[in-house]
Amino acid sequence: MAEYEACIMGIRAAIERKINILEVYGDSTFVIYQLKREWETRNPKLIHYRKLVLELIEEFYSVTFYYLSRDENQMADVLATLASMIKVNKSEDMKPIQISIYETPAHCYSIEEEENDNYPWYQNILRYLKNREYPDHATENDKRTLRRLAIDFILDGEILYKKGKNQVLLRCVDAVEAKKILEMKVSVECMPTAS
Repeated sequence: MAEYEACIMGIRAAIERKINILEVYGDSTFVIYQLKREWETRNPKLIHYRKLVLELIEEFYSVTFYYLSRDENQMADVLATLASMIKVNKSEDMKPIQISIYETPAHCYSIEEEENDNYPWYQNILRYLKNREYPDHATENDKRTLRRLAIDFILDGEILYKKGKNQVLLRCVDAVEAKKILEMKVSVECMPTAS
């Protein structure tokens, strides 16, 4: 996840600078080969990251991903060496470095506020658990992924739950219902209490 976060930050920086042709070098075989579409992304936690990167790279005329082994990643070694060579005597010599820190994973910022296809995000899982049906045009890989995802969900009547840590059941809600819940929570917290 950290490798994907770093990749996304770099790609967004390139987009802000209006770069048209991008070469991405990384020492994570996992991330690079997934983005080159040579390896599958099976971990549900990484699927959203990969999807976001693939959406972001559409902004470029050309994008190429290159794998560098950690031994060949000289840029990281050079930066580490330079950092160790600098001697700072006075606080005036230090130039501030601006770093963006996001409290939420990068792919969460790409989620739209409203459902855009009139189906909740969990529609395919719900349909599979109810009727053992797959989405139209699903590939064998899509079907395998859906079956793997469905293992972590429980259907109780019409209500879908995700098994959380310690087997706590978390109710699945769509974007509209989630917004109502959040608004209700905010309005309850803002209500004055009688003393």
